[in-house]
Amino acid sequence: MSITREEELTGMQQASEAVAVTLREMSKYAKPGISTKELDEYGAQILAGFGAKSAPYLTYGFPGFTCISVNKEFCHGIPSAKRILQEGDLINIDVSAELNGFWSDNGNSFVIGEDIHGHQKLIDASKDILHKAIHAIRGGVKIADIGFLMETEAKKQGYKVIKNLGGHGIGRSLHEQPDELLNYKNRLDHRRFKKNSVVAIETFISTTSTYADTLNDGWTMVGNKGGFMAQHEHTIVITDGKPMILTEMNGLWN
Repeated sequence: MSITREEELTGMQQASEAVAVTLREMSKYAKPGISTKELDEYGAQILAGFGAKSAPYLTYGFPGFTCISVNKEFCHGIPSAKRILQEGDLINIDVSAELNGFWSDNGNSFVIGEDIHGHQKLIDASKDILHKAIHAIRGGVKIADIGFLMETEAKKQGYKVIKNLGGHGIGRSLHEQPDELLNYKNRLDHRRFKKNSVVAIETFISTTSTYADTLNDGWTMVGNKGGFMAQHEHTIVITDGKPMILTEMNGLWN
């Protein structure tokens, strides 16, 4: 989507507020002893309060309102009453929604309770890489160069990137062009970011795996070589200078 009118920016800001507040409050609510289904239903209530509708459910018929992945699950985890959060779990919550015809997306990986398994370093790396990537994006920058930055920063910190997951354009639907905003340099990709366009930029930073495979449930993805992954995501408007981070109030960098 390209922002051409003030009402389009307002619409994207409202949709982004809905997903950002939902993600922030779900992150606060998550604690040892609750199920991922309870956490998902809490998020659904917040979205409903904004009048927003779950994007993965609307678009794909996903069996949940938000994607909640725990430990070895990398992304697209299905909320379950049987999955009880434990102290030290690495959790990822991905919240995307539609509001008044506008769509926005954001995600957060964090530790439940105390970091008894030592996941915080991975999480901090992912957040740092997302910050560097987003603040390097402006109109005319090569998409592949941002991928190169992300992979280079991951390697510096001792991590890998998942090569078959990426960010995407967004705005009038959940996934739009430009697609495949990857975490590494695709030398065949000569596209450039366009001023005033809306994109969801995501990190996929991993301890050991480089690809994500889908489990038999048809949704949940795990690493091809196991290990853990952190994902962080913001929806932004690209400018000639500093990007407009529409989902900034989710508090990822606070």
